[in-house]
Amino acid sequence: MNHKISFKKISTLFFAIFAPFLAKAQNPNWAQHIAPILYQNCTPCHINGGIAPFSLVGYTNAQGMASSIAGSVESKRMPPWPANTKYKRYAHERILSASEIESIKQWANNNAPSGNLNLAPADPTPIVGSQIANATIKLKMPNYTVNTSSDLYRCFVLPTNIPQNEYVTALEVIPGNRQIVHHVLVFQDTSIIPVNLDNADSGPGYVAFGGTGSQTSQLIGVYVPGQEPFQFPNGFGAKLLKNTRIILQIHYPGGINSQLDSTKVYLKTTSNTLRQIFIEPILNHQNSNMTNGPLYIPANEIKTFNTKYSVNSKATIFSVAPHMHLIGRSIKAYGLTPTNDTIKFIDIPKWDFHWQRTYSFVKPVIVQPNDKLWGEARYDNTTANPYNPNNPPLAVSKGEGTADEMMLIYFWYAAYKPGDENIVVDTSTLKNISSTVLLKKLDAKLSPNPIQNYLDFNSNEPITEINIFTLEGQKVANYQLDRLKKGRIDISNKPVGMYIIELKSPEKSSRTKMLIE
Repeated sequence: MNHKISFKKISTLFFAIFAPFLAKAQNPNWAQHIAPILYQNCTPCHINGGIAPFSLVGYTNAQGMASSIAGSVESKRMPPWPANTKYKRYAHERILSASEIESIKQWANNNAPSGNLNLAPADPTPIVGSQIANATIKLKMPNYTVNTSSDLYRCFVLPTNIPQNEYVTALEVIPGNRQIVHHVLVFQDTSIIPVNLDNADSGPGYVAFGGTGSQTSQLIGVYVPGQEPFQFPNGFGAKLLKNTRIILQIHYPGGINSQLDSTKVYLKTTSNTLRQIFIEPILNHQNSNMTNGPLYIPANEIKTFNTKYSVNSKATIFSVAPHMHLIGRSIKAYGLTPTNDTIKFIDIPKWDFHWQRTYSFVKPVIVQPNDKLWGEARYDNTTANPYNPNNPPLAVSKGEGTADEMMLIYFWYAAYKPGDENIVVDTSTLKNISSTVLLKKLDAKLSPNPIQNYLDFNSNEPITEINIFTLEGQKVANYQLDRLKKGRIDISNKPVGMYIIELKSPEKSSRTKMLIE
């Protein structure tokens, strides 16, 4: 019997079987393809009562924002995940795969078809109550009415009154008002300093930007919208000190008028002795750690600083959390072995103070004595930095204030025991971020940049539509064109700032970041 089958026959058989599925993948609709993506990754924030400014629950809401969604996910601004996934992968990543991004783009470019709405998943509802079973410590901040025109960072001191040391095995922050709580840092402190700062302020809590204002405060948790409760690995916990106080540093964004907040923090603890996880800024801006300190950035300068730490005992590292302020633009942490092998921890090429979080490793990273840990941070103290708190720029040095700076890289670690390298923190499959799809990109030229009053375009294919988005993905302008390859649009009524300009032809599209002056 001849078992040879020609490549042509194999190809014919393949397409006969899989052509219907390929066609479906290339023509995604909301009900079957887009809703599952949005409901898993976007609606924890983009829901009525959520932190995001609009809801993506239901077809009507999503269809009206289709182009904005496509622009945001293609640029990787959303979902917010500043860590460089090409450098290191993490547990419980809130990112989209390359195929998910491509599906959203195709859906938006195809006029956002609904599909059979009866096949759509059930609409999500806002999270209510705690997700931690049997929490042992439940703390609630005093009711606080927020009125602020700019970013506000306020600390609230909550006594635990525990009579002995305990170990935290899970931690959850429950925002009292999800529309205004942007992120929360959770500290513990046994000193009287936070209490004194609270008493000196006329209202509940007190204002503090970089930390709590106390050098003895210890970070034990971080909350950002959409983040699940933090679960420590089995058999491990963070030590909660006898009679310690929990300090919640809450970030409220600007533009809030008479909004009430009553955020809670729930801790699951045990009096059993567990393997202690230490949470410390091993790499930091203290002069003894920095190779080119002190941390000082003169006005109108861009500077990079390095800090190092020599490992003196074998340790098991579970998580990492960098921290900078507004002048910071990028931060990276890695290790070097005595043979110069690299141990990767974190790389954030575009630092955003508003989206800082804890990154846990899929499997813990083991470091050995004589390994060197390195931190590298870049600061931009020029007018080109849109987050610079000073205009014109002023010299910046280390400190707790809004206009000061920090370079802290926290590590969640424990003393090593044999077998730690086999611990698996997240058993789910990592998403594929490598795209093998040849994207249809429009070859077009836009000028001038910066734009002044008019935008000129020149394309080798007919342009049917031009859209203008903010960097946050909000569409601010739409121009319908009659298949023009060359032309000019008037944008003189647009505010000064950075925008994304999208050009569309019947089959292709392009997006370009441009400045409007």
